[in-house]
Amino acid sequence: MKATSERTRWRAVCAYDGTNFAGWQSQAGGNAIQDVIEKALGKVLKTPVRIHGSGRTDAGVHALAQVFHFDAAWSHGAEKLRAALRVELPAAIQIAALRRAKPTFHARFDAKGKIYEYHVCLGEADPFTRLFVWPVFRALDLAAMQTAARRLTGRHDFRAFTALNGPEREDTVRDLRRLEVARRGRRIKITAEADGFLYKMVRSLAGTLVAVGEGKLTPAQVTGLLAGGVRTAAVPTAPGKGLFLRRVLYR
Repeated sequence: MKATSERTRWRAVCAYDGTNFAGWQSQAGGNAIQDVIEKALGKVLKTPVRIHGSGRTDAGVHALAQVFHFDAAWSHGAEKLRAALRVELPAAIQIAALRRAKPTFHARFDAKGKIYEYHVCLGEADPFTRLFVWPVFRALDLAAMQTAARRLTGRHDFRAFTALNGPEREDTVRDLRRLEVARRGRRIKITAEADGFLYKMVRSLAGTLVAVGEGKLTPAQVTGLLAGGVRTAAVPTAPGKGLFLRRVLYR
């Protein structure tokens, strides 16, 4: 398959099982989702291609609809390009949608928000879901978790709920538009929507809500942690395997 000389901006949506990958962002060892997709594009287009994602996901974290863009010359249409990538990509990564975009589109800077889901299993998970949930072996107080979630919702400084470190003072104010806790059978789903998320913020929120459910923290203590603005050992980080990037929001 040959590429044309005219370069086009492409917008893609991909889904991936992050279990065996080093996260989204390119790594020296080449085992990140970005590295694998760029390698596949390079084979199809016969030239190196750099892709730009809507944001990063950590090692072991999954995505249902990660968005990225790239510039490339290709004259055979979006579906043929997607079909060619299907051959080159491992089964754990799927290009769910692909189309031409405006030359000014940027997957990261045009995003207006993201929706994440975190999945908890009460007790041992079955072999088919164990890689995609956090098994918790204590009873959880759902009402307390929901109360704490309401106290975290809104525009706040979430420095206490991020793993950011270093001397620089990054803006840690985010608008957490939605933080919901719902149970169905032995499964608890935590849904978080915001204008943006800090490093490990969703996993920190999920870990904190589970701690509330276990009785290790009260909703009032969570309010105090938020107001304190300092990350402490009281804020646990949930395992990456239960987290999914559900959707990236654009205008």
